[in-house]
Amino acid sequence: MTETTNDGLSVLESGSSKKRVIIVVLLTSVGVVMVGLTLAVYSYKKKNSQIPGNLVQSLGEDYTDSSQNRDVELPSFSLAKIAKYTNHFSVSNKLGEGGFGPVYKGVMEDGRQIAVKRLSETSTQGFDEFKNEVRFVAKLQHRNLVKLLGYCAQGNEIMLVYEYMPNRSLDTILFDKTRNLMLDWTQRFNIIQGIARGLLYLHQDSRLRIIHRDLKASNILLDNDMNPKISDFGLARRFREYESRAKTKNVVGTYGYISPEYAMHGFFSVKSDVFSFGVLVLEIVSGMKNRGFSHHDHCDNLLGHAWRLFKDDKTLELVSAPIRNSCINSEVLRSLHIGLLCVQNHVEDRPTMSSVVQMFGNEGILPPPKQPAFFSELEPNYSSSKLGSVSVNEVTITSLDAR
Repeated sequence: MTETTNDGLSVLESGSSKKRVIIVVLLTSVGVVMVGLTLAVYSYKKKNSQIPGNLVQSLGEDYTDSSQNRDVELPSFSLAKIAKYTNHFSVSNKLGEGGFGPVYKGVMEDGRQIAVKRLSETSTQGFDEFKNEVRFVAKLQHRNLVKLLGYCAQGNEIMLVYEYMPNRSLDTILFDKTRNLMLDWTQRFNIIQGIARGLLYLHQDSRLRIIHRDLKASNILLDNDMNPKISDFGLARRFREYESRAKTKNVVGTYGYISPEYAMHGFFSVKSDVFSFGVLVLEIVSGMKNRGFSHHDHCDNLLGHAWRLFKDDKTLELVSAPIRNSCINSEVLRSLHIGLLCVQNHVEDRPTMSSVVQMFGNEGILPPPKQPAFFSELEPNYSSSKLGSVSVNEVTITSLDAR
């Protein structure tokens, strides 16, 4: 006979119920622990799979020319050494901060000065951009490209080590009302031609054919003699021999420098960089930013204003005030003319960088430019609502899923 409790349940049934509860609790606890361990293992594997032991060898490129298939000797720095070089990433050593993260000045044991770009945990860029920098910059050698000295990939830390540029980036001088006095016309003309030669190397003369996709004043670094060096290849794209253009759904770059076919339809090519170069030329001569330019007589941006002056034969009025009395008018006029040729609306109307370099190197007659793209900030055909993910505040957008 079974003994019963006051509520009619048997002691046996009550005991079985308690056992079931205990078993359920135990199984649940074990399940939670297993899930936690699984996530921890996954996270560990993911972190370590992102940072291979020999990073450069893992970034091998397939070449059509076997003679180009050479290993890239790029030093790997330990986190401890980088910390020592930068005084443990002290605020006093911080040079600035970009989309990738903060940049610090450092000094190596042999006295060489370096710039360390450190990937921020909240960075809009990431490991793909880091790989792009290593993949391209390590294999490209030109006097007008920044030199990558090495990298650090340890634990959660990802850093790139560059040669130090004492005069920082072009924008910090060009658009500063006091510091822009440092750039006379000769230096500005040298910077324009140096950028042109660097782009020609990327598009035509290098081992790889590279489209930069984020050419702007803040990505032009200046050495001790104000020589320009193109930097930041995080968004760069390699083109193979059979490719003339590509398309992406994720437009990347900086509004004000992006070509219309790229901003509106996602098409990019060497002519996209040509457009950005044209914007830079107009900015260097005028000392004014294309984005945010304003004039009391109209609503055009810098490109539109330059076009108005060109049509009215008043192009020299665009020249930055500090250099008006010392500039060589023929060089200024030629530079602005070439700049307007580069920012024309249609791709086929823009010259290649090879033609641009030739134009600067001789005094031949230049073809007349057509109306530039993005003529007005208020032009309905190019409203910001149609520009998708393109930045409107000098910040690089780095959504790279479809590259």
